[in-house]
Amino acid sequence: MDFNLTPLLHLLAALAAGGLIGLERSHHGRPAGFRTHALVCLASGALMQLPALHVTDIDAGRLAQGIMTGIGFLGAGVIMKERLSIRGLTTAASIWITAAIGILLGLGHYVIGGAVTALTLSVLALFRWIEVRMPTQHYARLEVKTRAKVRVPLDDVLALARQHGCEPANPNYALQDDGKTFAYDVVLTTGNWDNYRLLADALADNPKIPEFKISPASQ
Repeated sequence: MDFNLTPLLHLLAALAAGGLIGLERSHHGRPAGFRTHALVCLASGALMQLPALHVTDIDAGRLAQGIMTGIGFLGAGVIMKERLSIRGLTTAASIWITAAIGILLGLGHYVIGGAVTALTLSVLALFRWIEVRMPTQHYARLEVKTRAKVRVPLDDVLALARQHGCEPANPNYALQDDGKTFAYDVVLTTGNWDNYRLLADALADNPKIPEFKISPASQ
């Protein structure tokens, strides 16, 4: 009995492409790494073999649409929200593109599948190098609490932030603890994360500020 090696080659190509992308993710400590991406790409490639093997009446287009819809649930699982920060978006996108690569290789489109794999690795590796070197504005939220009787004026807090390279905006005010505590809430921007550390040291040295908090913020 003749055995067609073509489907097996498709699957091996999908496994290799998913593994390469997964290695990059594992190298940077992402939970969805080598094995996850390899399995996603392999599964997509395997499912695309079904119409060619006459296992199902579903055409390849509808099958690909179903794969990409289903992979959204897996991608959503790696996205984590920590207060105003969101992590895992790049890993979710890499899982999504890995599924697309699996579909291409499962259909035997080696050239375009290989090109997409190479471009994906370039985005994950080369673009990271570019991203960390380009000037970026970092946002943070500053919360300061002082005793109402000896409170620090907001202008002094804003001036202290500017002295340490942080530009304040959108101040909010609150009187808490039955009028015993006066609180400020300010959005800060800076081009250097170290400025927040320097500002924190300055705030900690002020005896009139018993409590403060600087946390990352989205904008």
